[in-house]
Order: sequence, then C-alpha cells, then structure tokens
Amino acid sequence: MRILQLHSNFIVFIPVEKEINQAEEAEKIENRVEEVVVLFTAIEEGDNTTLAQKAIDDVRAFLGKLKINRILLYPFAHLSSNLSKPSQALAIIKDMEAYAKNKGIETYRAPFGWNKQFTISIKGHPLAEQARNYTLVQPEVAPGTKAYCENKKEEEPVSAALKAEDTMKSYWHILQTDGSLVPIEEFKFKGNTNLQKFSQYEIKKTRAVTQMPPHVPLMKRLEIADYEPGSDPGNIRWYPKGRMIKSLLEQYVSSRVADYGGMEVETPLMYDFNHPSLSSYLNRFPARQYVLKSEDKELFLRFAACFGQFLMAHDAQFSYKQMPVKLYELTRYSFRREKSGEVVGLKRLRAFTMPDCHAFCTNIDQAKKEFMIRFNLCVDVLANIGLTKNDYEIAMRFTKEFYSEHKDFITELSQKFGKPILAEVWNERFFYFALKWDINFIDNQDKAAALSTDQIDVENAKRYEITFVDEKGEKQHPLILHCSPSGAIERDIYALLEKAYREQMTGKAPMLPLWLSPTQVRFIPISDKFLDKVAELAQQMAQHCIRVDIDDSASTLQKKIREAEQEWVPYIIVVGEKEVESGLLSVRDREQKGKQENMTTEQLVAKVTGKIAGKPYKPLPLPMYLSKRPQFHG
Repeated sequence: MRILQLHSNFIVFIPVEKEINQAEEAEKIENRVEEVVVLFTAIEEGDNTTLAQKAIDDVRAFLGKLKINRILLYPFAHLSSNLSKPSQALAIIKDMEAYAKNKGIETYRAPFGWNKQFTISIKGHPLAEQARNYTLVQPEVAPGTKAYCENKKEEEPVSAALKAEDTMKSYWHILQTDGSLVPIEEFKFKGNTNLQKFSQYEIKKTRAVTQMPPHVPLMKRLEIADYEPGSDPGNIRWYPKGRMIKSLLEQYVSSRVADYGGMEVETPLMYDFNHPSLSSYLNRFPARQYVLKSEDKELFLRFAACFGQFLMAHDAQFSYKQMPVKLYELTRYSFRREKSGEVVGLKRLRAFTMPDCHAFCTNIDQAKKEFMIRFNLCVDVLANIGLTKNDYEIAMRFTKEFYSEHKDFITELSQKFGKPILAEVWNERFFYFALKWDINFIDNQDKAAALSTDQIDVENAKRYEITFVDEKGEKQHPLILHCSPSGAIERDIYALLEKAYREQMTGKAPMLPLWLSPTQVRFIPISDKFLDKVAELAQQMAQHCIRVDIDDSASTLQKKIREAEQEWVPYIIVVGEKEVESGLLSVRDREQKGKQENMTTEQLVAKVTGKIAGKPYKPLPLPMYLSKRPQFHG
C-alpha cells in the first residue's frame, strides 16, 4: 500500500469519467473539503485489512499532532505499478473508511475507479507532505529453494546509478555568470523567481504527480494526443494533428543536427542484458528498464541511443583527422520504466522520441570546444521551437575537482547563458560523465522537466573498447559527448502547451507557433454560395505550403468563429459578398487578439510564408472541409 499524505487547506475534485468497469456509481459534481489531510492511496497486490488499519492508526496519530480530525481517502492508482485487483482494492478502501469512522475520524472518500479532475492547496509546514509505504512482513526464505528463486525473479532490476542518485551527497550552489559558486542557502533569489522554483524542485527530488497539469486537458481538447488505455501507462496515442506537430519537430531537429554535421544512423530497440559492455553501462545510468525474454536471452528495451551507437563506433575505424566524429539517431522509441506515480501527460513518459547525438572527441580541449558549439545549437533549436531563455533554467552537475581544473570553461558556459545556474556539486564522481548540463522548463505547477542536455563522458569509450588512431599511429580512447538538442519531442510539445496556458492566464491568446499549427488559415464562407470561391482561395494559398481548411459545417457564423478560436487557428477569414467583390480579405489575427486587417490573398501569403520560412512543412493532416472530419475527442 502506498499513500501520499498531504495536509491541505482544501481540495476540490470532480468525477469526470469511469476508467474501469468496476468503478463505483458517482455524480459528476464538484466536491470540496477544507482543512483536511488528503490520503492519495494505491492498494497493491497482497494488501489486506491489517495493513489498512495500520495505515489509519498512523494517520490518526498524525492528526493528533496537527490538532485536526478530518481526512479524505482518494484512490490514486498512479502511485504504484503493482496494483491489486480492482475488487480487492475497493474492498480495502472501504475497510479503511469504516475503520477511520469507527475511530471517530471525520472521513470523506472520493469515488473509486474514476478519472477525476482536482485542485488542491497544500499547507507550507514541514510535515505537510509525507509519503508512506506499507508492506506485509514476509517470512524468510532459504537461499536455493524454489520460493527463493521465484522471489528473486520478481525483483525489478534497478541500476546502481539509480540507487546512488537517491543516496549520494550533493552540494547545491548557484553558479553565477562570473563563474563563482554561491551556496544555495546564501543566494538571494530576487529577480530569479523561476530559478528559485526550479532549485526547490530539484533539491526536493520528489517527482510524484498530485494534480493534473494544464497541458493534459489541452492535448485532449485540441486533439493532439491522449492516453492509450490499451497499453502500459506512459504510452501515448497521437491523433492526426498531434502526429503532424510531432513529425515537424522531428524533421526540424534532425535537419539542424545534419547541418551541424551529425551522421544519421539507425540501431536496434533491444539489447542483451548480459553483454559485458552493456551490463556495466546499465549500472552507471540512472534509469529503470523494460525487460523481456527471447529464447535463452534476457533483453532490455533501450532507454537511449547510446547502446547502438557505441557498438557501432566500436566496429568503426577512424583517426584524429576525422574527429570529432558525430553520430545521430532519432529514437522512436526510447523506453524507461518511470514510476507510475510520476508518469503524467507528455511530461514524463515510458516511451518517448529522443534525438540523440554523440560526438567522439580526441581530448578534453576538443571536447570543450565542441561542447560550446552544441550548447549554442541547443539554445537556438529551442528558440526556433518557441521556447526562450525566459521559459527555462539550467542545471549543471560536476565534481569539485572538475570545477577546480576547468573553472574558466564553466565560467564561459555560464556567461553564454547570461543567467545564474543551479549547480549540483559532488565530492567524487560516480556517474560516467565528468560534466553535465540540462535545460529545464518550469511549468504551471512549479515543476520542472529537462529538455536539451549535453554531457562529457569519460568512461564509455574504454568500456565499449572504442578507439581512434592518434598522430603517432597509436590507438587511444576518445571522450564522448552525449547531446539531445531538444530533449524528448513529447516534452517540447508539453512545454509549448504549458507556455500557451501560462500566456492565457496573463490575458494573451494561447497558441502554438505558426509553423506547428495544424491549421494555419481557416476560411469561413457566410453561406454555401461562396463555397466555390473559398475553395479557389484555399487552393491558391495551399500551393505556397500553407495549411488551409474550410468550415463548411451547418453551424452559425458566430459558432464557426468561436470554434476556430478554440482550436487556436492563427488566421480566420470570413468570406461573403463584400470580400468577393473587393478582392480584400478581412483577416482575424490571433496573435493580435483577433484584430482584423484587410489584405489581399497575396499579402496574406507573403505574411504567412515569411513567418514560417526555414521551417519544415507538412500538408494539412485532416480533410480540408470540416464536414468531412471525424471527431477524435468527446
């Protein structure tokens, strides 16, 4: 049993839809409970009434310390990947409710088996947020017995790096633009609100999700993507609009890496757990794997392109004259078994698309030079996607020794960014990299997600026996840089949707960048007699690689305009007698809050093509006429 316990000012929740057949009956109404301890609860396989009562007894003792007497039991399956059967889980939840009431606790319960929308306000004291884990004490089993072997088989493989990430001592500082390190408790965050939020999030290292992020309903309503109930959590279905957006981002990032000099390759999705190089690397990388068996081999699904590219580099022959050698792959997909309580929307997935570029460098001087080139590439890629330095913060990680030896280089990086940077400093190196930075988007819940990243890898060339020939004709091990210019493509879309929501909260019209908008221009004829003229205009614009559609539905004119606005269409054009006779289009510009401007078709074409110049193009992902389109989200 896993419980996330939150002492709250209030919680408001609304049952939205049933998620499972065994869901209880419930009204789709708003429920509000104030001054309450909320117990987000996941019932796991093997849990029983004894554990349920133990959990309530602990909560009761906690309530006594806070001098309150009100709880809300909130079934929350996302805290565990080892859930019990729904019928058993509901029975235990009801046992907890009955036992709590019997102990005199004012008890409320959210309905079981429902997808619920909720808002929560958590108090700020040190005991407000607590995680509890209850398991039955198992009898000891002798090594070598059948039961012992079966228990060992069920254990999830966890890398040493993942364990170290939770336990190793970090020293947190703020790296200033002059290269100096200020202990985080001494830094004045005035004027650096986002950095303060990011620092608190990183240091806390709590990734559990307790509230639905704004991008989740947006990705559904805009028919971009949705959860796939027929798959494992963290695997997403992409609708036509979303697939087009994702594909454009993939094309753009890949083209930028090609311009940089990356040679695109393709490598397998799965690898042998017992391969000597791979098994060693697994223990240096903090990630959980999907594991499967094939004949006599135990395999894992890749969580990055490193494995295939390193094995390829091992078999390649190259000298210092060709270096840095740059290999690139857009992995569709990479896989990480993120904890179920952390998987949410497009932010944290178990299957994701990762542009992954490795550069093999002769020495630290070449590595540092290339590192700086790639840093500039990453910042520029994100800017062209629609994310600027105001949207994110940087974390940098290194040892005290590396900082001492390469302070000038780290200072150059911080000056290039132009803002203070969160620095995680270690006494000694455990991971395979000597230096790592990552760009982190700060969302509307003050949580962060890493986007672009780069690392200086000082171990894997030797581990994989990757060599090059130096000036003396001798074999040497290169240094390896690991870079993702954009981070996971799904996270870029998450960041764009969260940014649009934030702008909406400040009074701006939420929208995607023009080059990523599924429909860039929508024509709305006043009546059917103008359909032929509108079709002619639409075809004329489409010839210039502009995505144009036509609302030929039976809705009223005002509803058509309103629906186009709700779809975030950048340019809306109503066509009637006046427009046909004058040859001038009255164009509603979403970026200008719907301001209307008269222009010719040629002028509008010039305006749109000018804004999307240099970006990849894909045609309209759906039929041009709205009446011909299916609906992908209710």
